[in-house]
Amino acid sequence: MMTAEDFLELAERIAREAGAMLLAERPARPEVLATKSSPTDVVTALDRASEELIRARIKEVRPDDAILGEEGGATGEGRVRWVVDPIDGTVNFLYGVPEWAVSIAVEVDGEVVAGVVNIVPRGEVFTASRGGGAWLAGERLRCNSGVPLEQALIATGFGYEPGRRAVQAEVLAHVLPRVRDIRRGGSAASDLCALAAGRVDGYYERGPQDWDYAAGGFIATEAGARLGGLHGKPCNPGLTLCAAPGLFEELHDLLAPLDPERDA
Repeated sequence: MMTAEDFLELAERIAREAGAMLLAERPARPEVLATKSSPTDVVTALDRASEELIRARIKEVRPDDAILGEEGGATGEGRVRWVVDPIDGTVNFLYGVPEWAVSIAVEVDGEVVAGVVNIVPRGEVFTASRGGGAWLAGERLRCNSGVPLEQALIATGFGYEPGRRAVQAEVLAHVLPRVRDIRRGGSAASDLCALAAGRVDGYYERGPQDWDYAAGGFIATEAGARLGGLHGKPCNPGLTLCAAPGLFEELHDLLAPLDPERDA
């Protein structure tokens, strides 16, 4: 079995290659190839091309591993699973907003052991391995600690269905007066890496899937953050929370009475 560091080295190499391909191939304005949950939840041809490249590179080295990708779904079985978002922040990619990323996590027996988030337009590659810390450009990352809720800069995101957005707006109206401010970048992976780097203090969002938070959430935890859901649940599409211990609990207790997991 490869070590966590071996998996990280391979994942980083693949994420960098996919990012370079996307940067080279991205037209001035990519065309929407398809939609998913709503007309605003889009897929481009390069989403699929990126995932195909990533899957091919994994299979060259690890042909028996399972892969869960946003575009290609789940394939294979085994102790090792790769969780892939070929472009996290596709709408940003479509519009030329420099906040999109290639995200790759590696799980062994259901536990993430390595994660890479390549925020391609900014040339930033965030990495982490189990017990090895979170890193960016040779600098070890530490999330902000000791920040009270009222001074916290909180990242969040919104879904695509109108009913869900209406609830999210209602929740946000309760949260905003209680915190320093809100940031909405459009990429969960990027938001979680921003938390790891101390660029925001906390994060919450209704709707992220495994591929959205597997790598970024792992990087944040290796930087000292707590990652989870409401009422002691693990992070999940119902609601995902991340912050340093202390702020995590404050943010949780602010959100929980608002019933943020509902869609209408």
